[in-house]
Amino acid sequence: ENEIEKATKEQDVKYKVKESTELDATAAETGTDRSGVQAELDAVLEYLTKIEGDCIAKAETHEERKARFEAELAGCKEALRILEEETAASLIQRGVLRGVRRHA
Repeated sequence: ENEIEKATKEQDVKYKVKESTELDATAAETGTDRSGVQAELDAVLEYLTKIEGDCIAKAETHEERKARFEAELAGCKEALRILEEETAASLIQRGVLRGVRRHA
């Protein structure tokens, strides 16, 4: 009976040692996998932080809206001035040409 019990316990020890070795290997592999996944996550989070500024709409401040409006208004006034000058020049030119034709 003691010999059977001794053999059984020795066999149990062999299995436990084998299981322990396998668990150590699994733990090491899992640790390596976790390190790789953590590095990938860190890279993704860094990229996310980098592109958030480009992708997230930011509200304009009052000063920015005012400056944009004033620039647009100045452009419209300049365009109107140019059109008025061209129209006046065109009318003057037509009048001169008509006057020349009448006298000729």
